[in-house]
Amino acid sequence: MNDPVAAYHALLDDERLTGDSAEALTEGQRARQLMFGERPLCVAIRPQILTRPRYEQAVSAAQGIYSALSSLEKAVLKDDELRRVFDVNFFGGVPTMYLALLNYPEADQYDLSGLQWCVSGGAPMPVEIMRAFDEKYRVNILEGYGLSETSPVASFSARDRPKKVGSIGLPIWGVEFRLVDDEGNVIEAPGTPGEIQIKGHNVMKGYWKRPEATAEALKNGWFATGDIATRDADGYYFIVDRKKDLIIRGGFNIYPRDVEETLYANPKVAEAAVVGMPDPVMGEEVLAFVVIKPGEAATPEELIAFCQARLARFKSPREVRIVPSLPKSPIGKILRKDLRREAHTPS
Repeated sequence: MNDPVAAYHALLDDERLTGDSAEALTEGQRARQLMFGERPLCVAIRPQILTRPRYEQAVSAAQGIYSALSSLEKAVLKDDELRRVFDVNFFGGVPTMYLALLNYPEADQYDLSGLQWCVSGGAPMPVEIMRAFDEKYRVNILEGYGLSETSPVASFSARDRPKKVGSIGLPIWGVEFRLVDDEGNVIEAPGTPGEIQIKGHNVMKGYWKRPEATAEALKNGWFATGDIATRDADGYYFIVDRKKDLIIRGGFNIYPRDVEETLYANPKVAEAAVVGMPDPVMGEEVLAFVVIKPGEAATPEELIAFCQARLARFKSPREVRIVPSLPKSPIGKILRKDLRREAHTPS
């Protein structure tokens, strides 16, 4: 079905929205209402890796509205009829989708006044992007966190609690978080980085026919995520980076996100991704891939100096490569593994 409005009508008429399966979700609906509010009407951008029936079922169960569209601009910005008919007030996406909307040159000509709040997941949301989007569109982006192994949501920034920019919120009902150091010791002190481990009814039983991988990931009921985070005094968690993305330069630990957040603060930068590149002296050096906003101009030297003025010198990029775009997955996540391969290629 290619007509988005017809697709919406088809789902509204679908018995799954009012049948026995919906009644069985009473507990989930109550939890969802605390998190999202009463029956949000949303635009859902369908990832290409999911089949349509599977995605329809997931969105129907959440009492959202499904759009059979894969084009972000068409679904969110250009389909005024869809928004007028359904008064869409919610949008969910990954950070690169918000970046696309933020930098879309014709966005101001579309009426998004009905949009009240948004959800971001799939990758950490750069703080500068969140603030700029909230201000431009007068909405509230709430960030969550989870993995396939946690079904997938594990924490969320609820609407009825104070928002902390950059936080993935608090663990959801029935789920526990803890932070551990490299030796597996539990970290109690606020602000100290450690690996997130998760325990709860949402955690997988194991990897299919991979007992060794299961034993490595699940220990005493706790799932090791591979993600580094901090926790503040109020119990809110803040993602620092993926453990495997850590750059070790001359014995100093550098989290790529720290450098990326600094680059995003530059008004000329549209996108940025940081990886480690091999270095015979330091072991690794900091390499930044940067996309410049249309109509702007910047040199690698200018961006390096910008970072050096705001970061410790050892954290600042040794090299900046200005590129037309960053490699992304079908759902818009930046593919760091592709950038790591490029890091082995001299510029």
